[in-house]
Amino acid sequence: MSSFSTALAGRLQRLMPATPAERGAALWSFAYFFSLLAGYYVLRPLRDQMGIAGGTKNLPWLFTATFAVLLIAQPIYGALVARLPRARFISVVYHFFVFNLIVFWLLLSFDVEKLVVARVFFVWVSVFNLFAIAVFWSFMADLFTAEQGKRLFGFIGAGGTAGALLGPVVTIWLSAPLGTVNLLIVAAVFLELAVLCVHRIERIAEPQAQQGQPQQQRVGGNALAGLIELIRSPYLLGVAIWVSLLSFGATIAYLAQANIVSATIHDPAEQTRLFAGIDLAVNLLGLATQVFVTASLLKRFGAGIAAAALPVAYIAGFIALSIAPVLPVILALQVAQRWMNFAVANPARQIFFTVVGREEKYKAKNMIDVVVYRGSDALYAWVYQNLQALGLKLGAVALCALPVAVAWAVLSTVLGRTQERLAAKTQEQEAPE
Repeated sequence: MSSFSTALAGRLQRLMPATPAERGAALWSFAYFFSLLAGYYVLRPLRDQMGIAGGTKNLPWLFTATFAVLLIAQPIYGALVARLPRARFISVVYHFFVFNLIVFWLLLSFDVEKLVVARVFFVWVSVFNLFAIAVFWSFMADLFTAEQGKRLFGFIGAGGTAGALLGPVVTIWLSAPLGTVNLLIVAAVFLELAVLCVHRIERIAEPQAQQGQPQQQRVGGNALAGLIELIRSPYLLGVAIWVSLLSFGATIAYLAQANIVSATIHDPAEQTRLFAGIDLAVNLLGLATQVFVTASLLKRFGAGIAAAALPVAYIAGFIALSIAPVLPVILALQVAQRWMNFAVANPARQIFFTVVGREEKYKAKNMIDVVVYRGSDALYAWVYQNLQALGLKLGAVALCALPVAVAWAVLSTVLGRTQERLAAKTQEQEAPE
């Protein structure tokens, strides 16, 4: 081995402490998340602009429509998980999304009911985002243990952040020469690359399956098992409440951003560039944090404290917004909360799921990450609109949100202690006598 290769291997070991087998799976997982989020972030600025184009007062209806679609899609997904091996149902989900993108490309290319298609596209991207990413993290929680997750999820998450960096750059650079509609095909290519990565990961995991590990087997159960598992588990209910509060903070911040941006900036192209710029700033900060900080933070403080970093960011942001509800403040809040979410809180949240069973990882987790999250989106969107209808200005809404963020921070630490207790119990059960 050359001195350059030795130095490179040493640096990689410091960034990602892992065995050679773990490193192979983690590198392909990095590539999988990179491809997935690169595709999503090509679409996100276009979605946000389309949401404003339909009128900010219609956003609660779009959130509600998203939740209604998810109620239909969730049992179908549960049936797929029950009947197909892991790699097969993941591929089916992503190929279906690629087909959808081609349909949208045709409709937008031929100017078919542009306003209606724009609203449907907003809903579709919101559904796609949660389903695609929930499937990814279910796969990761199934593939790695809690101990491995603390070492590797920061690095793997950095793959998503790197892809999320590339997505808005592609949108900014190629929207003019290609046209925004043709960016849908670029996103479809990224999704197909994600499917390729899934198959490569499964080839690495195959030796474990041959040694008696259950990863390649069907998850089994029935399509509604996720709901049953969620209802009977206090721990999963706690995680579901955590995710609902995540939606609370994100929804309040998103609607505040939409209202302030629509009142301040009137050019759709400028709005799209602003949203892409926010994505770029978030992902630059997130990538640096995930590569150099996340793993050591999770290992030193645990998942609970790391998860609490996000509500703490909201507490600071809501205080600032209550004092000065203006564009620079809402942009700073958006950058800060999304940075903390992607770089620290999200890897911590995924560790919460490493201590539950396989059916819970794929079904209950998807129920939480998709249905609970988007249902909460719809609920809190109407709460926001009703508060405004009562005459509350944005600063007053931010003050009302402040105690909720404090309770969310407390819940984070409680879940962290429970996760550590369950992880220790699992290790005791698996230890040789």
